[in-house]
Amino acid sequence: MPMNTEDMTAKMAAGQGFIAALDQSGGSTPKALTGYGIEEGAWSSEDEMFELIHQMRSRIIKSPCFASGKVIGAILFEKTMDGSVDGKPVPQALIDLGVVPFLKIDKGLEAEADGVQLMKPMPGLDALLERAKALGVFGTKERSVINAANATGIAAAVAQQFEVGKQVLAHGMMPILEPEYSIKAPDRAAGEEILKAEILKQLDALADGQQVMLKLSIPVVANFYRELIGHPKVLAVVALSGGYSTDEACAKLAENQGMIASFSRGLLQDLRVHQSDGEFDRTLGAAIDQIHMASIR
Repeated sequence: MPMNTEDMTAKMAAGQGFIAALDQSGGSTPKALTGYGIEEGAWSSEDEMFELIHQMRSRIIKSPCFASGKVIGAILFEKTMDGSVDGKPVPQALIDLGVVPFLKIDKGLEAEADGVQLMKPMPGLDALLERAKALGVFGTKERSVINAANATGIAAAVAQQFEVGKQVLAHGMMPILEPEYSIKAPDRAAGEEILKAEILKQLDALADGQQVMLKLSIPVVANFYRELIGHPKVLAVVALSGGYSTDEACAKLAENQGMIASFSRGLLQDLRVHQSDGEFDRTLGAAIDQIHMASIR
């Protein structure tokens, strides 16, 4: 029996695994491909570039370890959502593996103001959400970035996240709100105090029965987001790796009870295009095991 919305909600609430972030978009794709061992000169158009990254993602999804039950969700880039794996639409292929599909919906970041980078406008969002829902996608993810403990900026970033989140909820989908606090920011401990207070304020204003997911940087103070994890309007809190290596990210995550991983770099960093299928599967499997262990610890 393929998962329905209820099953997917229950899977996220149980949190017995982690979410793979396979959503590098136009700007970050060349970097992801270089990391995978494909140099910049290997493609002559954007279409060719996206075809190469799709091959990488298909290889990950088709790897036997991806269906081990340790990966409970995957965040897709729009082009990946529209693609197929072995003739099956990607969201359906994921659902058949027991992996809950999410879609990255933001269109990138505005220039920094008040210490934050808000999300660019998303004019075609309603149409995109309808299309995603028809393909079986469970939820969405949207990212903005906080670079400084500026109360005005942080309040604006969180308000924008929830505003878009409500638009997603109106389509019967689950939003992952990601106000990422840059791990390079020197004032992060102070800024995370402001961030948590703003998130709690917005959660309390949500309609009864509505829930969102949160994707946050692993906090400076372990278990700092416990109130958010236990909040009735939060389905789950997931962590981004934020530039940490897999080892660092997993060590820090393991100190935070109830927070599970949603890593991109932390999952992909040791995969290479020239690896044999056996080597690729072993490398991916080792990363999945390590991230899974840190998520459920």
